[in-house]
Amino acid sequence: MRALKSGLRRDPAPSRWGYRYQRLMLTPLFRRMIKVGLPVGLVVFALGFWVIHEDNRAMIADKYAQTIDSIQQRPEFMVQMMAVDGADDALASDVREVLPVEFPISSFDLDLEEMRQTVEALNAVADATLRVRPGGILQVDIVQRVPVAVWRQSDGLRLIDADGHIVGPLHFRADRADLPLIAGDGAREQLAEGLQLYRAAGPLAPRMRGVMRMGERRWDIVLDRDQRILLPTDDPVSAFERVVALAQARDMLERDVVVVDMRNPDRPTVRLNEQAVAAMRAINMTDGE
Repeated sequence: MRALKSGLRRDPAPSRWGYRYQRLMLTPLFRRMIKVGLPVGLVVFALGFWVIHEDNRAMIADKYAQTIDSIQQRPEFMVQMMAVDGADDALASDVREVLPVEFPISSFDLDLEEMRQTVEALNAVADATLRVRPGGILQVDIVQRVPVAVWRQSDGLRLIDADGHIVGPLHFRADRADLPLIAGDGAREQLAEGLQLYRAAGPLAPRMRGVMRMGERRWDIVLDRDQRILLPTDDPVSAFERVVALAQARDMLERDVVVVDMRNPDRPTVRLNEQAVAAMRAINMTDGE
């Protein structure tokens, strides 16, 4: 009986599969996969099986949208008003018109970059910066273009800045009589030279009505009393300074002169008005008799 029992004793050595399992459990990667990877995989599988149903996906999307909306609509993220600085009243009104924001609005719903580009598209705006200030204020900082001249076109008057950019329309010349007037094809591109002519006018400045670009090559100075000074293509400022000096020394422009032609600097000429020409002819005829 004892021999029978001793013959049925269990072999303490592990089976082949048990041995392999024990060896695998000694591998850190395998233990991590069993303890972490397998539960995660089961959870992912269960979630995937649950998400494949359209109703469940719609419920998730609604919950997500509600959560995002509840965060974005919190009082600390709400914008209550707009402040425009650096612009005059007219430009500030234009800025508010091109940015029709209905307050209150969440700051998450404001595309500040797109709004900045919209503001900078205004002619009178050189640069714009938008930000949301503490207290729920949409701050719009404007660098406004400063007009330095009036540009006359066939369809009206325009204010332009030092770079030749159009600032805005001008309905009446008298509204900005303090600014120089330029006209003609290419005048805006040569604005700096046109302004130099105004600065060189000296005592003739009160009589200047404008400078006109002729054929995109040269300038004419337009004075009151229908007088005109024709300047050369090269170095027009020096030629104009010579005319100003002659006008001071000899009162040349106080006489019956219609045109002073300086296009040939070596041989300037003058043209008299019709009355002066007729009078000279009468004098010559009298002398001839």
